[in-house]
Amino acid sequence: MSTISDFKNNFNGGVRPNLYKVVVNAPVIGQMDLQFLGKATQIPGSTIGNIDVAYRGRMLKVPGDRTFEDWTVTILGDPEWRARTAMEQWMNSITNHSQNRTSVSTNDIYGTATVSQLNRKGNTIRTYRMQDIYPTTLAPIELAMDPDGAPEEFAVTFAMNNFTVDGAGMDGSSNNGVDISISGSISLGGVTISGSF
Repeated sequence: MSTISDFKNNFNGGVRPNLYKVVVNAPVIGQMDLQFLGKATQIPGSTIGNIDVAYRGRMLKVPGDRTFEDWTVTILGDPEWRARTAMEQWMNSITNHSQNRTSVSTNDIYGTATVSQLNRKGNTIRTYRMQDIYPTTLAPIELAMDPDGAPEEFAVTFAMNNFTVDGAGMDGSSNNGVDISISGSISLGGVTISGSF
């Protein structure tokens, strides 16, 4: 039976959600290192859809297509207004405010971004590389006379086509930015299936 000491030795203090760094790149705006101004974000998520196939009164569940959730970054306002301006320029290049047209080529619409989870020593544990992103929503900045003194912030939501993962795998090996695969075996009704998935 496990003890609290076993838990302590395996937990190792855990991973802190406030130890991360974010970088956004796009041809229109160049590189935005949000290590200091990126107040909040997420490790990207994805969903594998489900297809129900009827067979003799029963439903067989079959994996469908993978979809990627939108990715959001909350950015602190800087005194030079650089971060907000960059996002406004990117969105304006995709579709102009006054006319329904774009000012860049299709390839220049898309950008990339990385989110890196850091350990308590500041070293990167894993990096998620978002590919083919573009901003879909630039949230308003609320202004008020309330004396709370909190700095301005705004959220940017990006559509994303794909992401890959860098970092050590379960066996300590690095996958160098390729999609993660899982190796092992599954036993079903006395039949064992082995391989990489």
